Amino acid sequence: MWYWFNMVEGAKMAKVEFINNIRRLRFENGEMSQQELAEKAGCTRQTIIAIEQGKYNPSLGLAFKIACAFGKKIEEVFLCKEDSTE
Repeated sequence: MWYWFNMVEGAKMAKVEFINNIRRLRFENGEMSQQELAEKAGCTRQTIIAIEQGKYNPSLGLAFKIACAFGKKIEEVFLCKEDSTE
């Protein structure tokens, strides 16, 4: 999922890609189902599906809950890649 935002008014625009490792982490954790992760994180399976597919970015609170469900730091689950453009 790509997002455009202005870092500082009048500054260059940055292209930011938000990615996650949820699918890989689920399978590394005993092939955890999306439903099991949803229950651990306190959300719906549909929310996990949307986040995993990059269609929805979780709130900071939910991102921490998902990371905790895997016993990982948030930056091990969610990544932000930024490319500067002119």
